[in-house]
Amino acid sequence: MSIYAGQLSTLLEQTGWVARAVLAMLFCFSLFSWALILQKLAMFARLRRQTTLFLRVFRAGKGLPEPKAVGSMGSPLVAVYAAGYRELSSQLVASNPPGKVKSLNAVTADMQMAAAEEIRKLERYMPWLATTGSVTPFIGLFGTVWGVMDAFSGLGTAGAASLRAVAPGIAEALITTAAGLFTAIPAVIAYNHFLHNIKELGGRMDYFAMEVAAMIEKQFL
Repeated sequence: MSIYAGQLSTLLEQTGWVARAVLAMLFCFSLFSWALILQKLAMFARLRRQTTLFLRVFRAGKGLPEPKAVGSMGSPLVAVYAAGYRELSSQLVASNPPGKVKSLNAVTADMQMAAAEEIRKLERYMPWLATTGSVTPFIGLFGTVWGVMDAFSGLGTAGAASLRAVAPGIAEALITTAAGLFTAIPAVIAYNHFLHNIKELGGRMDYFAMEVAAMIEKQFL
């Protein structure tokens, strides 16, 4: 490990200011991306547990429970259910005679809007991962091109092909290429993984809205 660290230190010492600026930019991208990846991983793991618990509690009871009874679990399904329950309660109070649902479509629409808002919250900062995955390879490629240009410049200055003449340019090209890939690959993998999780939660919210609508139809229509 110390051998590789020493080699990396040597490569960094041989790079110019352009390559170091590229590396600093890639480091900022990577740092924010990894912080976001770890935060999203913890968030989706928590939401998965809370959603499973919410569905277990919701289906264990009979009828439609008060949102406050299941609202402390933190699952996005709680917001979906609360939106539908509010619309249902308002219709039951305003109906004549009381206790009848006027429009099941209105209840379903409110739950769908709440689900869309929850999806929007889950997608927060996702464009950053997409941008990191698509842009950082080109930032690294810029450093690669600059390093090759520096290598040819070193050959022209030395007047002869020697390792000492091309080493700084080759070092810039290698390290910026590797840094660009190191930054982009985890961001792309995480983006695709989180996108799958968002679609999964979105599907669960849609199915849950249909389940609540069916319960309302059975109980009040």
